[in-house]
Amino acid sequence: MTATTAGMPMLRIENITKSFAEHTVLRSVSLDVEAGSVTCVIGPSGAGKSTLIQCVNHLERVDSGLIWVDGRLMGYEDKGGKLYELPDRDIARQRRDIGMVFQHFHLFPHMTVRENITVGPIRVRRADRATATARADELLDRVGLDGYGDRYPSKLSGGQQQRVAIARTLAMDPKLVLFDEPTSALDPELVGEVLAVMKDLALSGMTMVVVTHELGFAREVADRVVFMADGEIIEEGITAEVFDDPKHERTRSFLGRVLSH
Repeated sequence: MTATTAGMPMLRIENITKSFAEHTVLRSVSLDVEAGSVTCVIGPSGAGKSTLIQCVNHLERVDSGLIWVDGRLMGYEDKGGKLYELPDRDIARQRRDIGMVFQHFHLFPHMTVRENITVGPIRVRRADRATATARADELLDRVGLDGYGDRYPSKLSGGQQQRVAIARTLAMDPKLVLFDEPTSALDPELVGEVLAVMKDLALSGMTMVVVTHELGFAREVADRVVFMADGEIIEEGITAEVFDDPKHERTRSFLGRVLSH
C-alpha cells in the first residue's frame, strides 16, 4: 500500500529496510522532511546514517519500504498495486532533482573548476554553455571562490574542493540536497569554511538532509534532528528539544559523551 501524494512533504521515507548479506543496516526507518527545512542526522558510526541518504536517491536499493521525493515515488513505478523498478535512465532523470554532496569531493581532475560545475547542466539539463558558465561563476562567488574558475582541483585545498562540489550540486537546481558527512574528510581548520556555505544555503530555504558529526552546526542550523543507532531512528524532533531534553537514554548517552569532548 502506498501513501497518497497530496500534501506530502518534500521527502517521505516509509518503513525502509536494508541489509548487506546478513547485516541489517536499516530497520523499518520512516522520516518526513518538509520543503525548505534542514534536518540533521546524527549518531554513532555504523548507525546506518549514510546508507539512509544513499537510499533516498536510489544509490542503494531498499529491501522493503518506499521513498517519495516531491510527491514522486523514487526508483519505482506503481502499476496496479505492484512495484516495478524503473529503468536506469528514468532513475537518472529522477536524480536530477536530488543533489548529493559526499565526504570526498569526486571532482573530475582533468577539468577546471568551472568545467566541473558546468558539465552537469550542459550534458544533463541541456543548458547552453554561456548560461551554464555565467551560473557557475555566480555560484563560485556564492561559495567564496570568485576567480577560481580556471584552476584545477589539484591546486585547491580540501575545503575549497568541497565548496566547488557544493557549487556543482547547486548548478543542477535541485529540490533537495543530501550531505553525507561533508566535513569528515577535511582538516579541522578547513571545516568552518564549508559549514559557512551550508549555513548560507539553509538560510536561503534549501531543503537539506545533513548526515553530520558537527553537533554545533546541527544545533545552530537544523530545524529538526534525527538520532540514529543500530539502523533505527531512536529519537527525532525539534532541534532544541532533542539537544536540551532528549527523551531516550541512548540519545542522552550519545550527546553526553560527544558534547563533553
